Amino acid sequence: MNRVLVRMMTVLMLLMPTGVWAQTDKHLPMRLVAESKAPAAGSRVALAIVATPAKGWHGYWQNPGDAGFATQFAWTLPGGGKVGTVAYPVPGRLTVAGLMNYVYERPFAMLTTLDVPAGLAAATTLPLRVKLDYLVCTLSLCVPEQQELATVLTVGDGAIEPAARTQFDTWRRALPRPLGSAATYQVEAGRLRLSVPLPASASVEQAYFYPAANGIVDMAAPQVATRDGDRLVIETKVAAKAPVATIAGVLATGGGQGLLLTAKPGVVGAAMVESLWTTAALAFAGAVLGGLILNVMPCVFPILSLKALSLAKGGASERQARGEALAYTAGVVLVCLALGAGLLALRAAGARVGWAFQLQDPRVIGVLLLLVMGIALNLAGLFELPTPRFAGESGAAGAFVTGALAAFVATPCTGPFMGAALGAALVLPTIAALLVFAGLGLGIALPFLLLGFVPALRRRLPKPGMWMERLRRVLSIPMFLTALALAWILGRQAGVDGMTIGLAATLLAAVGLWWTGRRQHAGRERAWWPAWPALALAIMAVVLVRPAPVQAVTAADTGERFSEARLATLRAQNKPVFAYFTADWCLTCKVNEKTAIETDTVRDAFRKRGVTVLVGDWTDGDPSLGRFIEAHNRAGVPLYLWYAPGAAEPTVMPQVLTTGILTGMAGG
Repeated sequence: MNRVLVRMMTVLMLLMPTGVWAQTDKHLPMRLVAESKAPAAGSRVALAIVATPAKGWHGYWQNPGDAGFATQFAWTLPGGGKVGTVAYPVPGRLTVAGLMNYVYERPFAMLTTLDVPAGLAAATTLPLRVKLDYLVCTLSLCVPEQQELATVLTVGDGAIEPAARTQFDTWRRALPRPLGSAATYQVEAGRLRLSVPLPASASVEQAYFYPAANGIVDMAAPQVATRDGDRLVIETKVAAKAPVATIAGVLATGGGQGLLLTAKPGVVGAAMVESLWTTAALAFAGAVLGGLILNVMPCVFPILSLKALSLAKGGASERQARGEALAYTAGVVLVCLALGAGLLALRAAGARVGWAFQLQDPRVIGVLLLLVMGIALNLAGLFELPTPRFAGESGAAGAFVTGALAAFVATPCTGPFMGAALGAALVLPTIAALLVFAGLGLGIALPFLLLGFVPALRRRLPKPGMWMERLRRVLSIPMFLTALALAWILGRQAGVDGMTIGLAATLLAAVGLWWTGRRQHAGRERAWWPAWPALALAIMAVVLVRPAPVQAVTAADTGERFSEARLATLRAQNKPVFAYFTADWCLTCKVNEKTAIETDTVRDAFRKRGVTVLVGDWTDGDPSLGRFIEAHNRAGVPLYLWYAPGAAEPTVMPQVLTTGILTGMAGG
């Protein structure tokens, strides 16, 4: 039904008189450019139609997808002239209301050629004109537009200016290259498997098949790409009417590159299933290891420590210890599964989000600030939580809530192994992807799970004593520091006004908790009466916080603001580039920046080598950065890329950096 409605709206807009849109500025301005202004008679000259979408608008590929229509070209040429087929660069994907669109959201160039008639005298003029009919859309509006482009060439010696040659070479590199050998496809049980011969040494990132025509695959269905030796297998849902003849399309291989291919019907083995689950198993292991490392982060370690000490203090039986361990694990795993499911659902709806996507909303940061500050004040002894307690007390219910809390406050952190594991989850089938997110939760819960099931580990815990109360007070310090970091993030996302509201709400909650603590120490009944209204008002206040108006993002002192156009320019100039992607809410990112990237040692090494640093700030969830990050098999930040001069692909650097790693890359 969605497809029918969209197509009906498109037809209605096309039937409107041209004057309806006559007063509207072009949302996809184009220009016609020739590589040589003086082509020789009888030669072939390259032409480019350069399109620049306005902000928030997008144009369409030759196959627009489930909605839209392709650009129509009507040429007016000099006598005897002939233009070739128009070649498109590799498109991007945009899902709106469940409909898949193959689009361009950034400047792009469509290339073709003009055969210049032979026998023309020098200085003969060659007027060219092309009328374009196309559709340009936002997420909620589509506008059919027309343009007439024209240029005049002069028959000459065919000379090409260096700047024009460089520009056309850049545009040609964005075109998909011919595969060189035929692919094979098989339709079975409503699924299409496409086998593409591709050497195992060939680099492929986030592979995706764009069919050149409708009626081949269900374009909105997810695609799974798997390596199987010297072939790449793409599997997806077939179209309602399965193809029976040769099919054509473009295989995107990452980084804006792609391969033109044709595929004939044949037999495609299902060995890829084994490779798929091998990938899932490796991603699961990486997620478990990454989650385990998160336990040393300042926002998780105090909670884990208190739960461990609760086993030592409480003298729990074997059965009780195992029950608490399982409850804690269940809380952690369920929160990780919920966040993972939310991430997958948003991406299926077309959003380009990654891990910790919820932290791009200042209201979530505000709630986290209240939560972390409450934990810190509890650890500091200002008040006591009622049974079951969040931490420090026995009981399955308390253990479950503690585990859920630990998983939720751990999301700003990313450690080694996590990035690749969660990036792999985004291209796996849903069930396999959820298993990876469950693996992350298992890794976070693993230390306490071992304590619960291994008595020898519990016996090694220190004996109870007054030192436990002192340690509890000490453990409040990292939680206070976490609250301070969250207040800073809130200021970055919501401005000074938003941070002021957040701090005022935190103060209100603290006063309510202090009052409750006073009543608890006095042994009064209904001690929590002062806290409940204070907490309710505090939560209402932070929920009202909104993001600050979008301003121009300035890069750090160490580099320039990242853009794919700037990266392409630097690579065309054969310069070394270090590109890193960060967010204010990413603790790992900020630690790397302060301890490695922004140090004088690294700055000097980069300066000597002539390294350009590009900074991509993903704090507000910029979808263009999200797509770039996703193309490098990462689910979020941090992402560090090193582009060596002349290298075809970047080196993906570790998620924990040191000055030695960076200076070593720079040859310092």
